[in-house]
Amino acid sequence: MIRPIKRLGQNFLQDPNTARNIVAGLVAKRGDPVVEIGPGTGALTGLLTDAFDRVTAIEVDERAAEIIEDLWPAVDIRRMDILDVDWQALRKELEAPLHVIGNLPYYITTPILFDLLDAGADGDVKEAVMMMQYEVAERLIAQPRTKQYGILSVAVQQAARAEILFPVSRNVFFPKPDVRSAVVRLTFGEQDPALHVDTAHLRMVVRTAFNQRRKTLRNSLQALTGSLGRELPEDVASKRAEELSPSDFVTLTRYLHGMPPRP
Repeated sequence: MIRPIKRLGQNFLQDPNTARNIVAGLVAKRGDPVVEIGPGTGALTGLLTDAFDRVTAIEVDERAAEIIEDLWPAVDIRRMDILDVDWQALRKELEAPLHVIGNLPYYITTPILFDLLDAGADGDVKEAVMMMQYEVAERLIAQPRTKQYGILSVAVQQAARAEILFPVSRNVFFPKPDVRSAVVRLTFGEQDPALHVDTAHLRMVVRTAFNQRRKTLRNSLQALTGSLGRELPEDVASKRAEELSPSDFVTLTRYLHGMPPRP
């Protein structure tokens, strides 16, 4: 066992049953390319090599990479930061959409998620099964008019089908994290075409709206509507960000940028 490095957010999974349940969350077939994020000491890696023919591991910790290389030589190890991965290039190299799995470091969960959302929208990632902080998992599936509903909720639900597979106790890790976790599956390529919109435009509208979530959209989006030369319809202007569904935000984004509504 290697000593966990705090700055890398390492909490090594110790429970074999939890590991088996996480791997079982993938719907990938044996020949599909599977990419593991941060394998650490290999709690999932051995199970993945038993179930799939093509496993790639992204690991920034050289000590962990050496463990994986020694125990599972068939695994293709990429020694790099997960935030530096070019998902499109990797998909082209492996010649098929990717199936991603991993225990996400808590401190970079959100940027990893946004990278995967972009990759999923481009068709480079088919699904992602990830363990993350339970409170973050709740935000992914949160519904409008709830405290958890926000920027991440809209971004994820517009791009993917999100579901919490099961909770995970803090007691199955070494060292024990301060919070409990959950395993989430994101499935891409199944969204209603009516939810398709320019991602950069959508995120700008959503972030601007939620940055002042207690204000009405008339006030929170004032600078944006002014720069775009658009005036919000009254039924939208009087609402707050948390009252709009992901599809409402898509409709609003298209309106603000002068695009016709989806049929």
